[in-house]
Amino acid sequence: MASSVGCEHYVRRCLLKAPCCGKLYVCRLCHDAEENHQMDRFKVREVQCSECQTVQQDIHTSRIEAHVLPCSHLLHNTCFDDMVKMGAYRCPLCMHSAFNMDDRWFNIDLEISQSPMPTEYQGISTKIVCNDCQAHCTVRFHVLGMKCSNCGSYNTAQEGGLIQQPEPDTEAETDTEPELHEAPTQH
Repeated sequence: MASSVGCEHYVRRCLLKAPCCGKLYVCRLCHDAEENHQMDRFKVREVQCSECQTVQQDIHTSRIEAHVLPCSHLLHNTCFDDMVKMGAYRCPLCMHSAFNMDDRWFNIDLEISQSPMPTEYQGISTKIVCNDCQAHCTVRFHVLGMKCSNCGSYNTAQEGGLIQQPEPDTEAETDTEPELHEAPTQH
């Protein structure tokens, strides 16, 4: 269900033009639920601003000044300001961080160090993809965030479910030599 600030999956004020079918959706998950095929979010090349209805590919002809993101995508300054006010920090097109997040990642590190997971979740891992460096990693799961082991970003997405680490085999830690029993001697 789309609204002026996104859908049930994302808070954003734009629509992605699906490269597979040319239809506009708030996110790939909304697209995939409606269509009989999946949208590759990394192939999206056009974004329509929900505020001004301008296709961002045509931002060069807009009278509103553009903001250049670190990923080189362009947003209207007004759209960028709205994005920041809403607490969003990612490019709506490619999902790279829209500005330097080092201070925020440091704060998340602190929060995680002060918030241990419950016993049943300690030692649990998950596979992630990093939206900043595109690395695929297996990292320790935490509800506050999963840090990319390649670049240190928390701008990550979980790929699949949780991975339970195997419990140590207690028999493997004991002496595995067979016991030798002395045969009774005959006199």
